[in-house]
Amino acid sequence: MHRLRSTGFASIAGIVGFLAFVEFTSGILQGYYTPLLTDIARHLGIHDADVNWLEGAQLMLSALVVPVLAKLGDMIGQRKVLLVSTAVTALASFGLVFAQEFWMFLVAWALQGFYVIWLPIEIALIWSRTRERANSARLTRTSAGVLVAALQLGAIAGALSAGALAESLPVQVLLLIPAIAVALCFFVILFGVKESPNPVGGKLDYPGLLLLSFALISFTGGLSLLRVTGPGDLSSWLVVLLGLAGLALFARVELGRPDPLIDVRLFQSSTLWPVFLTAGLFGVSVLGAQAPLSTFARTDPSVYGYGLGASAGQTSILIGSYVLSMVVGALLYSQVTKLLAPRVTLIGASGLVATGYLLFLPFHDGYLQAVTNMVIAGIGSGALVAALPSAAAAAAPATQTGVATGLTNSVKTLGGAMASCVFGIALLGTLADAPSAEGTAGSLAGYFTVWTVCGLTAVAAAIALCFVPKAAFQDAPERADRPPVIV
Repeated sequence: MHRLRSTGFASIAGIVGFLAFVEFTSGILQGYYTPLLTDIARHLGIHDADVNWLEGAQLMLSALVVPVLAKLGDMIGQRKVLLVSTAVTALASFGLVFAQEFWMFLVAWALQGFYVIWLPIEIALIWSRTRERANSARLTRTSAGVLVAALQLGAIAGALSAGALAESLPVQVLLLIPAIAVALCFFVILFGVKESPNPVGGKLDYPGLLLLSFALISFTGGLSLLRVTGPGDLSSWLVVLLGLAGLALFARVELGRPDPLIDVRLFQSSTLWPVFLTAGLFGVSVLGAQAPLSTFARTDPSVYGYGLGASAGQTSILIGSYVLSMVVGALLYSQVTKLLAPRVTLIGASGLVATGYLLFLPFHDGYLQAVTNMVIAGIGSGALVAALPSAAAAAAPATQTGVATGLTNSVKTLGGAMASCVFGIALLGTLADAPSAEGTAGSLAGYFTVWTVCGLTAVAAAIALCFVPKAAFQDAPERADRPPVIV
């Protein structure tokens, strides 16, 4: 009985609880600001369209910092990186409160994107604390489900609290609330989380960092330009191609370095490459499709001939149903893997995402149809958000855990960036002689493109996962002579 207690989830419940608070705060950051963007634009005196620069700036920074901080986590310890990234996020969040000029707000908003490293670093931290156990993979999967559930609940709480407070508090006071929450996170980590054992040490690959920075900024920046200038602008395509060439050069240079920033050989692993590919394909829907969903829901069918004609409240319920279903999927993931192999569970989750989005093609005329489709996609999405970093941790070499979990986030971000560009262009179709002062400016053909691409990329992910070895991500049979490990 003592053995079961010392090796079960209860033995790591303390650290998971502290990290769940961090993820709840991460969810607040992701859900709190969206209802306030119009108020923020008015506060800064900018046009609503300029708000898009906030997303682009944070996207570029997050694509860069994740691989660097993930590598540092393996080198010096995941807790130290978690503390540093939380401190930067807190300072940036307070910076939003006091920023009076748009450029200051833009810089602070971009730096706030350091929070994107939290989940992959937390998964790596949990794996490093449990990897000597016979049931380490199962413990990591269970922990990941709890953390992702906390993340999604935080997003719901953030969105609801912002909506409730927006009418009664000035913008600067509204912006102060998430900043205080992030500051509390720093102390929760400082006093509640122990460092990961046996960091590998080494030196940071600065030439690789500079080359990766150039490649990622060029690639994501080129995609942002394409959204603004359209697919006919040759200069934007040249920037994108320059970024791709930079990534290819980075991979070639890193292959020759003894301690690279990113060991690109991880992409050759029979267990890891399908996980990374799935993360990139999954980023298409989980990061790229939510804005089109919102605008489609608000489109008036009596004016445009399509859309749901939903009010702001009904749209919030629709998005809330999706987020809640992600909570369910995240919590179910570790339970389902008790009955099915993790590989099969991942394939099934990708299948649910594909089913949910492809159902939009015949069923998109009613509110209940949209809710049903998004709940199906959300269950699969929640499972994948929890599964991908934990699967990468289980499959990676012991010295590359942070890098592997971070890469799932990085390639997911790049997938979302490409999808955002493609979807933005697709939705620019001209509407038939309907007034466009209200509602969306997207075309119905553009929405069909969004749903089709999201569905087919999920199908491609399921196919890729079929190539993973059958025994992947599973614990080795427990040895009777293995001593209990106390965390």
